[in-house]
Amino acid sequence: MAAGIDPARCTGCGRCATDCPLGAVAVRDGAAAVDPEACVDCGVCGRVCPEGAVLPAGPAGDGFPACDACPVGCRIPPGRTGACRRYENRGGVLVRTTPLHAFDDVRDVVGPDWEPPVRRPLVTGIGAGTTYPDCKPAPVIVRGLVDGVDVVTVVTEAPLSYSGIKVKVDTDVPVGEEGAPVLSGGKRIGHVTTEEYGSKILALGGVNTLTGDNGFRAARVMTAVANREPVKLRVAGGARLEFRVGEAPVIDGRPAGKMRVGCGSATLGLFAPLLLRAADEVVVLDSHLTGLLTEHAAGRYLGTRPSGVRLRFRRSTPGRYFGDHGGGWGGTSVTRPEAVFAEGGLRDVPPGTRILVTETTGQHAALFEVGPGGSLAPVDLTDDARRAVGAISDTCQPSRVSAVYAGGTGGSARAGVTRYPVRLTRAVHAMEARLTVGGAPTFLLPGGGINFLVDVERVVAGAFTWVPTPALVVPVEYTMRVEDYRAMGGHVEAMRPFRAAEPDGG
Repeated sequence: MAAGIDPARCTGCGRCATDCPLGAVAVRDGAAAVDPEACVDCGVCGRVCPEGAVLPAGPAGDGFPACDACPVGCRIPPGRTGACRRYENRGGVLVRTTPLHAFDDVRDVVGPDWEPPVRRPLVTGIGAGTTYPDCKPAPVIVRGLVDGVDVVTVVTEAPLSYSGIKVKVDTDVPVGEEGAPVLSGGKRIGHVTTEEYGSKILALGGVNTLTGDNGFRAARVMTAVANREPVKLRVAGGARLEFRVGEAPVIDGRPAGKMRVGCGSATLGLFAPLLLRAADEVVVLDSHLTGLLTEHAAGRYLGTRPSGVRLRFRRSTPGRYFGDHGGGWGGTSVTRPEAVFAEGGLRDVPPGTRILVTETTGQHAALFEVGPGGSLAPVDLTDDARRAVGAISDTCQPSRVSAVYAGGTGGSARAGVTRYPVRLTRAVHAMEARLTVGGAPTFLLPGGGINFLVDVERVVAGAFTWVPTPALVVPVEYTMRVEDYRAMGGHVEAMRPFRAAEPDGG
């Protein structure tokens, strides 16, 4: 029996409909209604309802088995899936909707061989099932001979609430203040973090967000990002973002073009000889460090003397000026190139001096000639100027979005691998056991526990799911020598030959 709605309490706010993982709730005529054929009694609607209008479901009827793959315990009608969409009721039996993937099934996505064979998993956690409630062996523990080495791979699909996504947006276009909330549907699911050399970094999720009021929405968005699906977000006080991992972002309705080659100072250092042939003075606009060639170390190395140009930005060191942030050239507030000069900043510049103003992507450039009294007149770009700006542009990489999943398997999920969880932690840090996600290599963070990062583009799309605890469900593998597995107290009694674990039964 599905959950019900108390019409006397329901205000039609729509929180239940928004957060229902299966779309089983709709708001009609100002009140919520539950589709009994789609509801699996996952409890999300009752947990998010601010009015307490959701009535608990009654006892499960015939043909509604309770899923035990996570704490939610969905009761799944025939022909339907649970909230996580991992298990389907087929004739009264819950069946994993995705088949078990061996390493050969994901090799093309994971990429070239990155470790000796003993470090590659025999199978992946994709489609493996779960260890929940953790006191039983992992669902798949397989043993095989690889290059003469007796290897075991232990896999599970682990629900991880201690996890987040770091989204890297390659652009010099401002997206928002550092620390500003990142919103989905008006709900905070993360924040803008530090900017890393031409890329904006968004932090989504994390255990405090996942266990907070907007946890279900955060889990949904994190899963979409990790699976390389289209996502729309907004930064409070900043930009609207539309993106898909692996593609160029759309910022405030405009596709981003190129990632800057470096800051303004670095651009001067890279292209100083070309730039010096293009003009007497060069300004490279950048939101962090705007460069002025004749003052810069690169200009001095080539024999220049300061031109007398003064910029409106605050000076850092000779030829390097702290920029500002805005929607103009180089991510600064400068929308007209001549506005980069300080008031009276050309008064001491000899007439006839030519000044090239460009940005770190080379997508915009202008050439000016100084007249009497510091006046400024635009002139057509010369061939040398076009050549210099073109070299900058050609060196820039296309703007794109990438993402890293950050998780931790140092908790209860280890019990499905070994009776002595701390031994697994030590083995992973000692590189005696190799942790992978969907067959992809991970970066292990130093210190205690098993905290890792993985590039989501090296994991098969669709491998990440979520359960309404809420937590992301992640395919995890541990691969090691059988002798090391036995020494750590692993569940050797549950090992099976490799081919017996393959989807066709081997």
